[in-house]
Amino acid sequence: MAAAPPSTNLPSEAQAKTHPSLKGKSLRTAWGLTGMLVVLYILNASDKAVFGLIAQPLREELHLSSSQIGLTGSAFFLAYAVGGFFAGPLNRMMSLRWAIAILAITWGAVMLPLVVWASFAVLLLSRLLLGFSEGPTSALLHTAAYSWHPPARRGLPGALITSGATIAKIAVVPAMAVILAMYGWRATIVVLAAMTVVWCVPWLATWRPGPYLSTGKHTSSAGGTSDVDTVPWRRILTTRTFVVSGCVAASAYILITVVLTWLPSYFETGLGYSRLESGTLFAIPSVVGLVTLVGGSLLSDRAVARGVSIRLVRVILPCAGVMVSGVLLMSLPWLGSPALAVAAVSLAYGLVIAIFPLINTAVVETCPPAQIAGTLGAFLAIQSLGGVVGPWATGLLLDASATKVDGYTTAFQLIGLISAICAAAAIIAVDPIRDRVSPSR
Repeated sequence: MAAAPPSTNLPSEAQAKTHPSLKGKSLRTAWGLTGMLVVLYILNASDKAVFGLIAQPLREELHLSSSQIGLTGSAFFLAYAVGGFFAGPLNRMMSLRWAIAILAITWGAVMLPLVVWASFAVLLLSRLLLGFSEGPTSALLHTAAYSWHPPARRGLPGALITSGATIAKIAVVPAMAVILAMYGWRATIVVLAAMTVVWCVPWLATWRPGPYLSTGKHTSSAGGTSDVDTVPWRRILTTRTFVVSGCVAASAYILITVVLTWLPSYFETGLGYSRLESGTLFAIPSVVGLVTLVGGSLLSDRAVARGVSIRLVRVILPCAGVMVSGVLLMSLPWLGSPALAVAAVSLAYGLVIAIFPLINTAVVETCPPAQIAGTLGAFLAIQSLGGVVGPWATGLLLDASATKVDGYTTAFQLIGLISAICAAAAIIAVDPIRDRVSPSR
């Protein structure tokens, strides 16, 4: 038998542990590449968040109703949910390098027609195509990051990727608000599209997979492939952990998508702030979210490394935070001032967004490594269904309410109630260790 060619891959987990110098080099590479993934997710989140920023100018220029704006937001997340199911197939069909690069270039391309042909039909089609192309992205980014980090330490890199959404609203959206004020909404779309394409250059030059994750195909000694490390998808997708985690994630995602679509408009037409002030205030929930995301995930990883129950730190504590968030949202009518309303929504948002990297790692605990991308893709697609409901339902409530502030308040109260109920169910039913699925023998 001919000798196998020398491997060009980075060292295995065992090799990394036995060679401290290689481990140090691999650690720097791991966090450098994770940082690139975070940057892409910031751009990904900016594409979503900028719609909330330009919603009011679009409504004025195209003479759209609130329900049409809400329908556009919900259509995006419907396409986003459908696209999420393609994460697993993309991971099997091509390398992560090319799958992620092609998706990123596609985002930029599908946004640009609206700049040239501004109409409701083009807006709707553009957001549908953007949602479909962004749908697989989060699962693939997490899969790429997980390949560089062992299971017990995946909370922090997952949180950093998820924090891209908050960083986008802290840093990118305020900058886009200035560009919007100076050059109009079209300029914001052109700038974001260009930034996404530019990101692909260093990505294609530097990305390589890490040692901690299987890609879904396994080489046998005879040179073929084997499915020995996979299980039937039905076994993964029907566990109580997957189903109930999907419910709480979808309910939490309703708030995230309503914030992305409607929060600047809420600040402007509901609370009386100016357009520039609303764009700036849009960053406040993200500051809170960044603290809870990174702080909560860092503490969670440390607790798991010290032997604390995964169920406690990845499920029970973050879901308790979602219940507190629900109470804050339901209390909005009695707060009495715009500043207190901004504070309550910001804290509620921070408590809700902290759940996502932790519940992701809990769900991943139930499946074999070869099926992480497909499991995350399906899970994030189900989570995205919350975005199908939230923006459109909020738009309908706004059109039906006597005042804008009444419509927004009612929407936030309903979101708080639904998310609190689902979080309570997750505390009772979700247990990733109990529901761990073993490969078929």
